[in-house]
Order: sequence, then structure tokens, then C-alpha cells
Amino acid sequence: MIGHTPRRTTSLSLLIVVLAALALSGCGSDRAAAKGEDPKQVDSTAVPEVGKCRNLTHEDVAEAYNFDKYVPCDEPHNAETFGAGPLPDEFKNAEYGDEKVNEWAFSQCRKLLEKYVGSDQSLLMRSMLSHVYFGPSEKAWEEGARWIRCDVVGGGQQGAEYVDLPTTTRNLLKVKNIADIEDRWMVCAEGKSVASAKVPCSEPHQMRAMTTIKLGEAKTPFPGVAESKKKASQYCRGSVKASLGYPESFDYGYTWFGEKEWNAGNRWAICWAVTEE
Repeated sequence: MIGHTPRRTTSLSLLIVVLAALALSGCGSDRAAAKGEDPKQVDSTAVPEVGKCRNLTHEDVAEAYNFDKYVPCDEPHNAETFGAGPLPDEFKNAEYGDEKVNEWAFSQCRKLLEKYVGSDQSLLMRSMLSHVYFGPSEKAWEEGARWIRCDVVGGGQQGAEYVDLPTTTRNLLKVKNIADIEDRWMVCAEGKSVASAKVPCSEPHQMRAMTTIKLGEAKTPFPGVAESKKKASQYCRGSVKASLGYPESFDYGYTWFGEKEWNAGNRWAICWAVTEE
């Protein structure tokens, strides 16, 4: 049996704190010049444009806001803005980095991404696609900017490195049979551990994300770390065994998520199987 580790190298735990991250020193044209950003976007109060593409790094995603220059979507890129809009009126007087804004943004972008790529949450969590979100700069926030930008990135899910996206990801996962999805859009692990580096399943790998298990409903309180791991282990064992055709022996693993992700709406565990690929 594979050792089940509590390591949570997933974009989810990172995303929850994106808006709460400290802004880098410097602003306006100085910041744009230092980071190669678009000065027209820096400190802008306008809602971002949908349909724009960029190349983001993990460092970019860790910041509260992002103003990277656009790249043509028919050229190499790993991020696409699939949604943007104003925050609800309830956040009009919220402080910059308010945790409630984080939770709302994470939930809204996730739901919108499911519709955009033609997937449900279960399939999305097993894919190479994940969402990141950004808000306005602190200066723009102080000037009344209240918006959120949702980007889909080619990676980040379970810590995978970013990969290039097609010209558009709209309906990329919308298929009648999951077997019809290209392996390059599904997530696998290089080694025989859920803690090993994540790669597209089109690359050499030893584990594949096979199924997901829902551990609670919308109003279910967080069951705690021990109970979450116990349920994930039990459910994934049965689920992976069934997916493999009920072999006498098999190896599996699982990825579970913590209370912060739970509060943001993630009630799932990901089940992994050791493969012979």
C-alpha cells in the first residue's frame, strides 16, 4: 500500500490566500517597469477584459493582483481570462484582502470554469486545468475598484507546472466519454506517491488521478483532518479497485484538502492509482 501523505501541494490552498497576499513594494509605472507589466493595467479600476491570454508563473499567481502584458491567444500562453466582473454590493466596504472576498471569488471562479470548459468538479480536479483569480491593486481598491478576474491556467492542479493552452479552453473537457479527452489534459504523477511531481498523463508517469470522492455536502461542517483522511482512504480504496476492474492486488493513494479549502467549497478527495505506464 502506498503511504498516504497529508501533503497538500495543490493550487487550491494557494488560491485561498491570493487576495490576502501582501502587495509588492512599488506601484504604477515603477512596478510595471520592474516586472515588465502593462502600465495601462497597473492600478486600473476598470473591470479586466475577458478572452485575454498571458503567460503566468507560480510567483505571479502568489500575488494579490496581476497586470502581465497580454499575448495573442494563438501564440504560446498558459493562462486565459475566462471571467471577470464586479463584486457583490456586500463587499463594498470590505477591507483589502478580506477572507470572505477570497472565499466568494474562489467559489465563483470555480463554478464558472466548470461551465466554460464543459466539465464538472470531479473531472476538473483530475485535469491539468485549474483556476486562479486576481483582484485590483490596493491603490485601486482604495479608489473604489471592486472586481475579480478569473484565469484558467494549464497546470497548478496538485502542484503541476504550467503548460501551454490551446487558443481557447472553452469546452475543452466537454466530451461524452472521458476516454475521449487527450492525456495531455489529464493529471498524473511521476512517481509512486501522491507527493511526487505532477505531469500531464501524456508524459512518463507512475500514478494517475482516477476518480474523486465527495466527502460532504454544502452545509456539512469540516469533519477534521483525521476523519477526512480516514474517509478518503476508505472511499478511494474501493473506487480505485472498481476502476481497475477489481484486481486482487493494487496500489493507490489519495489527495485530501484542509479546512480552508473546505470552507471555500471543496468537499472532495482525489483518488490515485499506480499504473504500468
